[in-house]
Amino acid sequence: MPVRKARILRAMAERNRELADFLRRARSQSDPARTGLPADSRVRRVPGLRREEVALLAGVSADYYARLEQGRRIIPSPAVIDALARALDLDAAGRAHLDDLIGAPGRLRSGAVQRERPGLRSRAIQRVRPGLRQLLDALDGEPAMVLGRRTDILATNRMARALFADFDARSPAERNYARWMFLDDGARALFVDWEVQARAAAESLRLELGADPNDRATNELVTQLREASAEFSDWWDQHRVYQRTYGSKRLRHNVVGELTVDYETFTLPGDTDSTLYVYTAEPDSPSHQALDLLASWTLAPPSTTIHPRTSRDESM
Repeated sequence: MPVRKARILRAMAERNRELADFLRRARSQSDPARTGLPADSRVRRVPGLRREEVALLAGVSADYYARLEQGRRIIPSPAVIDALARALDLDAAGRAHLDDLIGAPGRLRSGAVQRERPGLRSRAIQRVRPGLRQLLDALDGEPAMVLGRRTDILATNRMARALFADFDARSPAERNYARWMFLDDGARALFVDWEVQARAAAESLRLELGADPNDRATNELVTQLREASAEFSDWWDQHRVYQRTYGSKRLRHNVVGELTVDYETFTLPGDTDSTLYVYTAEPDSPSHQALDLLASWTLAPPSTTIHPRTSRDESM
């Protein structure tokens, strides 16, 4: 068998295994009570829906669905994919991941045609254009950063460096949000809800790898995190996906104390692989006062000392 054909077949087999794993886990996480299926007297030995129940809800035969979960090479029609997504109650990220894993030739996703590519390959290094750096600096009072593929941190402003970490002072290999989240003790100490934020980082990376399974750098990052972090490896095996578009983070900052920041994300025109994150706090709230204090601290001359906060109860 020619080498290229063998590589393509291996890539297809791996994609089939990923699809089968995702379907099984999505089925196990589905709530039978919300489906409207009639109750029966059979005892459920495992959580979630049975295979035949998913098939019934999706309007396909039980054998057809079983073959999908067995990793057989089947390419469902768009109507069947829609039906499976509804049957499994997938959110937008889960539906996008299902599309990616099925990998139908010519399927459109985010304006790009997805095709099978044999073997891992490297992609061009991402760079932030000067105008975007100017925009980050213009958002002077609000923490802001740009994340690229695989959560690489491409650029930050002074407030983001003060609030999270000085990523500019780190080596390029260490400027990665997921790596920082799982492997840096400072991140664990900073996030009050570290498990929530870390799980979201793992699930976002899972979603991205599903969209581009042959990216060498992403695969290497996942391998390193699985080897170094038991939490990451466990959450990765659960095969959940998540897309960060907005939300909040609870922090325990060593200078300004506890605060909650909300974030919004913006996909950049002309560069859909990069995302701008902007963090704000509710006006007139203790968290907003903490951000103002942090802004003053970052502008303070070296001779001026602002003592780290040990409690928010004194003046916030």
